Amino acid sequence: MKADRYAIFETRAGFCGIAWSECGITRFQLPTGNATATERLLLRRMSGGKAAEPTCDIARVIEAVRCYFDGNKVDFSDLTLDLTGQDDLFRQIYALARRLTWGQTTTYGALAKEIDADPRLARDVGQAMARNPIPLIIPCHRVLAAGGKVGGFSAPGGAASKVRMLQLEGIAMAPAPPAQASLGF
Repeated sequence: MKADRYAIFETRAGFCGIAWSECGITRFQLPTGNATATERLLLRRMSGGKAAEPTCDIARVIEAVRCYFDGNKVDFSDLTLDLTGQDDLFRQIYALARRLTWGQTTTYGALAKEIDADPRLARDVGQAMARNPIPLIIPCHRVLAAGGKVGGFSAPGGAASKVRMLQLEGIAMAPAPPAQASLGF
């Protein structure tokens, strides 16, 4: 199998990375503060990647990502992905997540119910989101914990990054309740 090619590029939110094969996009790295950190994180999840000039299709994706981080409504659902090596359940979960549009959220449990009535499948949905090789394009940031809570986010910046991405899409997340209640005096 031919090694993935990749490019690192700057957006308003920081430096992102994208990797692709002849079959589609294989990896995406959400923004970090510098190109070196982004490249290191991107390469950690791929073997044999080689920096390359983006193809015309990938250049269009890069421009769409820049537009997204500028706060413009972007639809990534028609992009071709290469999910070679992903298990069938994760592929099914990613396909469901890709149906979520700008400003639309769901929960791990709701995605699990679309696949199977077993509520334990919500953990598998969480695992799929945590291992998402193409975040943003597979919009794991739009999948929330029960009760509409933010839940975890494995990207740089953690849950705060997830909240910022949701805010870009016009979704206001309630602040977390204080760890200790006020005594009121």
